[in-house]
Amino acid sequence: MRAAVVGLGYWGPNLVRNIAGSPATELVALCDQDEGRLASVGASYPSARTTTDSAAVLAADDVDAVCIATPVSTHHDLVRAALESGKHVLVEKPFVTSVEEAEQLVALARDRGLVLMLDHVFLYSPAVRRLATAVQDGELGDLQYIDSVRINLGLVQHDVNVLWDLAAHDLSIIDHLVGRLPRSVSAFGEAHQGHDLVDVAYLHLDYGDGLIASVHVNWLSPVKIRHFLVGGSRRSALYDELDPSERLKIYDRGVDSTPDPESRRRILVSYRSGDVVAPALEPVEPLRAMVEHFADSVARGAAPLSDGEQGLRVVRILAAADRSLAAGGAAVTLDAGGGA
Repeated sequence: MRAAVVGLGYWGPNLVRNIAGSPATELVALCDQDEGRLASVGASYPSARTTTDSAAVLAADDVDAVCIATPVSTHHDLVRAALESGKHVLVEKPFVTSVEEAEQLVALARDRGLVLMLDHVFLYSPAVRRLATAVQDGELGDLQYIDSVRINLGLVQHDVNVLWDLAAHDLSIIDHLVGRLPRSVSAFGEAHQGHDLVDVAYLHLDYGDGLIASVHVNWLSPVKIRHFLVGGSRRSALYDELDPSERLKIYDRGVDSTPDPESRRRILVSYRSGDVVAPALEPVEPLRAMVEHFADSVARGAAPLSDGEQGLRVVRILAAADRSLAAGGAAVTLDAGGGA
């Protein structure tokens, strides 16, 4: 797959490195409006032409796919132009800034028969793939709760709040595990940097059927924590992105309860303390796996794991979270069709 990368700021060079290094892809063009940045990145990839004009990239016959890593405010116009030019698209998270924009792009990709994929990179990590298998195979039992913490010092964004920046990662993982939208969303947060963008936030999701989820995100924390805890009726699992040796642990620990036959008001509780297993995980860079999955999806004309539909669901939740923030944390209901 012949690919171009548009946007060479924080994330773009990582895409460039993996596209250039994969046998499934060929890096043919680099684009950024900053000529100094373009020259700096381009020097390491002399076979790829460089340009400050994204329209020239989209018009090129030797570009099959465009990877967009620009500020989110530019995503809608760039993705739309790429799809209208007949290019497959991989776009950085967050997808776009509104549900309406996301719906338009998903419909356009579907009508043109093109692959539209979100850079929800953690879905391609070996730990999350193994976690998804544990959920799908019933190893954890019925899901009861998901508790995620993604906090660090920076990078403070200037166009989206901390939920759109950081929680988009966790919501993509939750969506992959649960496979449906929550019934309602509540969000609480505060802005501390002299503008109206929330930089510390707590997001609560009610999925019904006994499943709730909580996501805590923070740009101001002096420590970096990446914990994603999934509790099931049989077992629980902890995904710790920062643990270099045991990123995923599955716990046979929990609480078992049964009704007391002698009293309808009491339950009998027992605590289970079994083994903790750290499954062996293949040492694969998630971003490399994602790039190659994109190329494979394009080759097969198949929907990728993090397709536009998933991107739309994540945007629906984030938009509902913004409405909840504005309403002081009031629950915002999402209907069966995805609206709020």
